[in-house]
Amino acid sequence: MSQDVLTVAWKYMCLRDFSTAIKLLESKYETYENNFEYYLLLGTACLYAGDTGSAISNYQYARQIKMTDSRLLLGQAAIYLKRGDTDRALQYYMEIKENDPQNTIALDAIEFIRTRGDYDTICRWVDTGRIKQFYPPLGKNPKRVIKNVIIISVLSIALIVAAVFTIRAIPPTKHYWEGDRMDLKAFVLNSTESRKPQEQDLGNQSFRYLISEKEIKNCYESILRYFQERRDNAAQVEINRILNSNASLSIKEKAQTIMSYLEIPTFDSIQDVPTYAQVEKDSNLYLDCWVMWSGKISDAKVNEDGSYSCNLLIGYETGEKLEGVVTVRFSRDPNIATDVPVKILGKLLLDNDKVYIKGRAVYQSVKNGML
Repeated sequence: MSQDVLTVAWKYMCLRDFSTAIKLLESKYETYENNFEYYLLLGTACLYAGDTGSAISNYQYARQIKMTDSRLLLGQAAIYLKRGDTDRALQYYMEIKENDPQNTIALDAIEFIRTRGDYDTICRWVDTGRIKQFYPPLGKNPKRVIKNVIIISVLSIALIVAAVFTIRAIPPTKHYWEGDRMDLKAFVLNSTESRKPQEQDLGNQSFRYLISEKEIKNCYESILRYFQERRDNAAQVEINRILNSNASLSIKEKAQTIMSYLEIPTFDSIQDVPTYAQVEKDSNLYLDCWVMWSGKISDAKVNEDGSYSCNLLIGYETGEKLEGVVTVRFSRDPNIATDVPVKILGKLLLDNDKVYIKGRAVYQSVKNGML
């Protein structure tokens, strides 16, 4: 039986796959406009993913529909608590306590603020992720429950077997395309592609990267390996190298398809972030990669269509060193404070031969001058 998007998105959130949940929910915005549960789920997914700006926006939409829902109030309170605004957070927690006296999260948060709610402790809890215990609850991760059951079962069997036999196990050889993420066997180069990985009819074509047959195969194998290791940025770089090279058309098509399976990262999950210097040196190699760059913003503006744009002064948090300047665009106002250093998560795209960041999430510290 097919399930509605809200149910499916909630299942992804329970699995802690927030990027997939966000992507799924955002694709159904027109269907669920003015739906409280939709805004609540999307706001909570963004909160857990570290996208505080989007969480605030969606919670505000939800609050216009229903004001006293404990899950919503927990989310809004958590945002103020992360920022160190314990007075505002406490107001929300007291409201939850009044409406839902047995809400243990609100009671624990009130006790935390009363006994340990100083700025330094909050910073440490935000940094380590412990602050998430005050977020709207998701329940136990089904994968973790199953994993624990399997581990216990395996250990029990192993103890029984070990009492009778001494087993020597040789681990099987693992191919570069194998992993827990997805079966990529269908994407392994076939015999023809392995034999002739280069484009045979060059004609009048020109390529940014002219690479040898061995390099093409090594590059492609790296894509499959990085994908299974969840190093999507590293995979994207090699995909770009293949797409702009003299690799055969069939290899390029396979690389392009794998690119469609790459996931949206969060502040916690992003890896292999390119530096501004690397991007400036060869931007084509890093297009569609995700970056997490910090600095200060200038020339911020909200456009007539509700979109937001600014310049990010990379590395300029303290006003001493400027690594570079890049334009950032958001589809809607991310509520960035202009007088505080900011960390931006976004994708590198090209517009009129100029690289810009399509913003996804922002993070600003509770204290000026720190990230």
